[in-house]
Parts: sequence; C-alpha cells; structure tokens
Amino acid sequence: MSNPIAESVSTATIPPTQPAIMAIDGPSCSMSCEMSLKGIVTRLYCRQGYYLQMNPDGSLDGTKDDSSNSLLFNHIPVDLWVVAIQSVKKGLYIAMNGEGYLYTSELFMLECKFKESVFENYYVIYSSMLYRQQELGGAWFLGLNKDGQAMKGNRVKKIKPAAHFLPKPLEVAMYREP
Repeated sequence: MSNPIAESVSTATIPPTQPAIMAIDGPSCSMSCEMSLKGIVTRLYCRQGYYLQMNPDGSLDGTKDDSSNSLLFNHIPVDLWVVAIQSVKKGLYIAMNGEGYLYTSELFMLECKFKESVFENYYVIYSSMLYRQQELGGAWFLGLNKDGQAMKGNRVKKIKPAAHFLPKPLEVAMYREP
C-alpha cells in the first residue's frame, strides 16, 4: 500500500467540496478510475489531551470529546511532506497568518500549507511553510495549550507537548481530478 502522505498533488486551489469516501480497509479500486487518492479523513489528537476541532463559527480549539463531527479533517498532501488541513464539516482550511494566529479560510492559499514532520517520539508536528521567527529563523508550529486553546505559532516549541499531534486516520478521501 502506498504512503498517502507522500503523494504529491498540484498546488492549485483545492475546491472545498465533499470527497467521495472509502473505508481504509475497503476495496482499493472499486471506484471509477477517474478518482485518485488525495487525502485521508482523520482526527488530530494533541499530546496535551485534546482533539483539534473547528467550531461552527470557524474558530479552532481542542476538545476531549472524541465523538463530534467537528473533529474530522481532510488531511490533503499538496507537496512532499506538505499538507493542507481542511474541516470535513465546514470545508474550511486551517491557516496561519503573519502574526502566528490560526484562522480558517474558504480558499486554499500559501498560508494553508503546513510542513508535516515526524518527531522523535513518533508524534507529528505541523509548521507553517510561509512564516518563521524573524531573528533565529525557527519554525512556527500548530499547537494547543494545556486548556485546549489554539496557541500563536511563534509561541509553540517543537519539543513541547503543545505541538505534538497523533493523526488518527478514519477513512481514505478520494477526489476527482480537476
């Protein structure tokens, strides 16, 4: 089975449409040949004890309730080890602005790209592809604090539990080629 995270796709705008869904253990080619693997529906569990969630107003925070639909994200590879994270329910992308704040966007743009790295403890860390520390050049990371609130990217350190996520894949998401 190929590694879906390493799959490379175009950096063109990814439409916020609902993907056709297949279970991971389902048949690999029962769908039309026009469909190709573009991502995985997943929940992101933070080492702080919270699942990342997108609220109805588009804001991001953490919750300990693992049964909500607001926890489901399309984990879409856009380049080698670079992903976009899109809410399944709202169709909005997670993005980081120039001040380090997380926000959501209807359109895919450069601020929606996150470098995905596996840390030495097998947790995954997501850093902004666009923004870094001014003086030292350190990366800005996606993170949740101990209360489950989204942190500014420039305040999150890669060695701290706030930045460590476990993607829990649920289903393979298939998109039609544009």
